[in-house]
Amino acid sequence: MDIINYHSILESLLFAAGDEGLSIRQIAEVLEVDEGRAAQIVDELKENLENDSERGLIIILLAGTVQLGTKKENAPYLKKLVDVPGSASLSQAALETLAIIAYKQPITRAEIEEIRGVKTERPLQTLMSKALIKEAGRAEGSGRPYLYGTTKEFLDYFGLKNLDELPPLPDKNEDEFIQEEADLFFGRFQDQE
Repeated sequence: MDIINYHSILESLLFAAGDEGLSIRQIAEVLEVDEGRAAQIVDELKENLENDSERGLIIILLAGTVQLGTKKENAPYLKKLVDVPGSASLSQAALETLAIIAYKQPITRAEIEEIRGVKTERPLQTLMSKALIKEAGRAEGSGRPYLYGTTKEFLDYFGLKNLDELPPLPDKNEDEFIQEEADLFFGRFQDQE
């Protein structure tokens, strides 16, 4: 009979759970053990990670959940990663797409493309990879396209508590707004002549 490596499995589960973490009950259910044994496995892994100087991860117990975190001594290197130019910035296309999703969610890719007037496959991929948007179900009707919406990470990224804190859209009617945008866009080309 194979010996189950609970520590390895738990580490994988916590990695997959990400910032959400897992409760002791969830861990117990997945590992098919009682909650007392699940708590013991968590404690053992926590101690193993803390005492192994060659590991960069730790177990964090926070608000009734178990999460993976990084050791404090590695913080300067993580900060360098975050501060690398370009790693956190979004392109103009991605920002436009994100704004449309934030204000019109849930929204399909076709609806986004209709508003922007250009394809949005790449910006959507970028926003999904940065976890700023997510698939928020499927639209009714032909083909049942994916609906997109913002995530908790979106709120964190822009320092918002909820979507109600988004700045209000201009009070102009849509036709005036579109015409003004077109004038600004084409005005740039006229200035270059």
